[in-house]
Amino acid sequence: MAELAAPTLLDVVAARERIRPYLLRTPLTHYHALSSLLGCEAWVKHENHQPIGAFMIRGGINLLSRMTGEERARGVITASTGNHGQSISYASRLFGARAVVCVQVGANPDKVASMRALGAEIVEWGDEFEDARLHAVDLAEERGLRYIHTANEPDLISGVGTLALEMVEDRPDLDVVIVSAGAGTLSSGVATVYKALSPATRIVAVQTEAAPSLYRSWRSGRVECSETARTLADGLAVRQSFELPVGIVHRLVDDFVLVSEDELRAAIRLYVEKAHTIAEGAGAAPLAAALKMREQLRGKRVGLVLSGGNITAAMLRDILG
Repeated sequence: MAELAAPTLLDVVAARERIRPYLLRTPLTHYHALSSLLGCEAWVKHENHQPIGAFMIRGGINLLSRMTGEERARGVITASTGNHGQSISYASRLFGARAVVCVQVGANPDKVASMRALGAEIVEWGDEFEDARLHAVDLAEERGLRYIHTANEPDLISGVGTLALEMVEDRPDLDVVIVSAGAGTLSSGVATVYKALSPATRIVAVQTEAAPSLYRSWRSGRVECSETARTLADGLAVRQSFELPVGIVHRLVDDFVLVSEDELRAAIRLYVEKAHTIAEGAGAAPLAAALKMREQLRGKRVGLVLSGGNITAAMLRDILG
């Protein structure tokens, strides 16, 4: 594939102007109970307050707003573990494009129902996200649809990077920002903004031990795969890393942490208990990492990006039980 140019701070600023008419800025909230537990000053960026319950809506609106009328008329197709698909479905409805989303069999039913409610055609295929992604590539060619890659899309990265602009404006003195990393759009966008505006702020990315492809790429600088991606954090269940975010994350992310499934569950419970808010697995991953890094973070001002809250009621009951 042709090499893609990494988005810049100016791209993120332009993206904010495009999405501003459609989205409110999300709160960055200080929680005393979480701060006491972690031994630091903890600030939570509430992307679970977005209309689809997750950060990806920023990228979807930015990308669809920049598409030509001809591309929208053709229709779009993507693959998703859930939140990216909701984003493209929401933005497609907003801009009058037909959307097809490929998901793996057994995908988060709440996220699938949301995509259907937004008007997307859902195609279930394969046991893992990578199976669904490759099927979406085939269907794009077969149906003549505009394929939207889950990560190799500069407009997605610059769109989601707008949340970091808000964080810098609301709390310019954060020492550390911790962000989950699946395919890498979020960690890429956040790192792009912070290294341009607040280079002393350390950016820490988080994946699960069960799906560490981008962690491996951060270490090597190359596109890497993991053997499986079986994790309760469906937003992080990506077995294959991708060129564009790999280049950005390898260059700009300061540290990378892997967390276990039990650590994710504990972080989801803590968000309910200490902040009275709902986090899905990917959304809770930064808190899980902060608990693991407690000694390193002691006395610092720490931003935790709660990227989404789309956990099923059944899973939440099981975790809280």
